[in-house]
Amino acid sequence: QVQLVESGGGLVQAGGSLRLSCVASGRTYTSYAMGWFRQAPGKEREFVVAIRWSDGSTYYADSVKGRFAVSGDNAKNTVYLQMNSLKPEDSAVYYCAAVSRVRLSWSGNYYKRGSYDYWGQGTQVTVSS
Repeated sequence: QVQLVESGGGLVQAGGSLRLSCVASGRTYTSYAMGWFRQAPGKEREFVVAIRWSDGSTYYADSVKGRFAVSGDNAKNTVYLQMNSLKPEDSAVYYCAAVSRVRLSWSGNYYKRGSYDYWGQGTQVTVSS
């Protein structure tokens, strides 16, 4: 089994920055892609960013383009989310997710929860105004 553990969440003022980390552990495997989703109270879990390791392609939700950046090290099964210029509406529990195998249709479905095989427990990000 694979476990994803997020860290780096916390409380920050609007305009500030946070860096989230996610490490995959468990049985040895190399993920095809990893991503971040978030869920605010009373709302659906929504896509934030993703990265495909084979070619380094990155995908961003429109709401975070220009403010958030995804990076990582596939060999270490680690993905990072640098969040800058944070807004109160960014407040949510942020979840790390991983794709365990090649999916030819993934690039067209990267924003869907069902396109990911493993999930972390989440880390809270709160942005105060």
